[in-house]
Amino acid sequence: MRGLLPILILLIIEIYSFQVVKTISRNKWVLLIYLIVSAVLFFYLIYSFSTFDRSKGQNKYTLFVIGLFLLVYVPKLFASLILILEDIFRVFEGAIKYFVDEHKGAFLPERRKFVSQIALGLAAIPFSSLLYGITIGKYNFKVIKQTLSFDDLPEDFDGVKITHISDVHSGSFDNPEKIQYAIDLINQQNSDIVLFTGDIVNTHAAEMHPWIETFKKIHNPNLGKFSVLGNHDYGEYVSWPTKAEKQQNFEDIKDLHRQIDFKLLLNEHVKIKKGASEIALVGVENWGVKFKQAGDLKKASEGLSKNDFKILMSHDPSHWEYEVKEHPNHYHLTLSGHTHGLQFGIEIPGVIKWSPVQYIYKQWAGLYENMGRFIYVNRGFGFHAYPGRVGIMPEITVIELKKSKKLT
Repeated sequence: MRGLLPILILLIIEIYSFQVVKTISRNKWVLLIYLIVSAVLFFYLIYSFSTFDRSKGQNKYTLFVIGLFLLVYVPKLFASLILILEDIFRVFEGAIKYFVDEHKGAFLPERRKFVSQIALGLAAIPFSSLLYGITIGKYNFKVIKQTLSFDDLPEDFDGVKITHISDVHSGSFDNPEKIQYAIDLINQQNSDIVLFTGDIVNTHAAEMHPWIETFKKIHNPNLGKFSVLGNHDYGEYVSWPTKAEKQQNFEDIKDLHRQIDFKLLLNEHVKIKKGASEIALVGVENWGVKFKQAGDLKKASEGLSKNDFKILMSHDPSHWEYEVKEHPNHYHLTLSGHTHGLQFGIEIPGVIKWSPVQYIYKQWAGLYENMGRFIYVNRGFGFHAYPGRVGIMPEITVIELKKSKKLT
């Protein structure tokens, strides 16, 4: 019964979508072809979703199915909503005629062709946007630069540049040239340190195997390359034959970081030294309000004081909201990812930044501040579920640390 409701909703959408086509065109061949194509896609998608294998998780085929589903039904939904509104008006108009007009005719007036044309035009907007996101947007990498100033930044770290990436999701990749282009972009930033905040795969360690040599090409800067785990790195979104296989996959995922020359921080910290100064880089395992909470900030910060300058790597930005931003140990800068900006939204710098994910996460993309403590949420390097990006592009972040100049 639970599966019947979505099917019923899709059938209603199909009926209304057919009304759009039928109102615009009376050509029998056009209508027949539309019906055949719609029926084939409907049954193919129902079959694909009903036979989803929980032991395999998301892969290139499931990405294709999700992308096709969105391409087919989001535009049809938009068109259907217009016709539903028209039907409400038709019922209202028919009721007036029934009680007022002496010349009784058909209760419902005929559909207006121009309304269906509006519906079709409106449907073209999400269709073209989603198609762009799948074909171009998912690899439209953007380098976003940010400068942050701190009064207590050690002198030797004034001007240090951090390249931050997150949410690789290597199991979704399908274009080696585009990934190599992104790696080249990372290297072109000539940063002093490279930080990666988790989700190296969708589920299985093997997803990263074709990309190890490519990611090894990320240059090893003078202050090193460090990483943490994300929620997808624990293999918790699929069914495993045994606990031992799940644990082995987790161990293999952790080893992937070594294979691409990143130092994986597991609830621990390292001191980054430059000249006569040092800062603490703290890395916690995943900690999310609605996700796995393996992160242990207390353990990762053992031996550190409030006065140490600290950069925290924590995959899920909800960790900052619920534990970090007012923590007495004072974490100067937190780097996160996880949200992907939902891979859908509108961003015009200085004008608007919106995505539906903002109704779930207070910090979902870009820079946020609380009492002199900052979090930067990377929009993600890869993609997951929807195989594309609309409005929220894949990101390589470059953050320059500056020491605030005291006024004399």
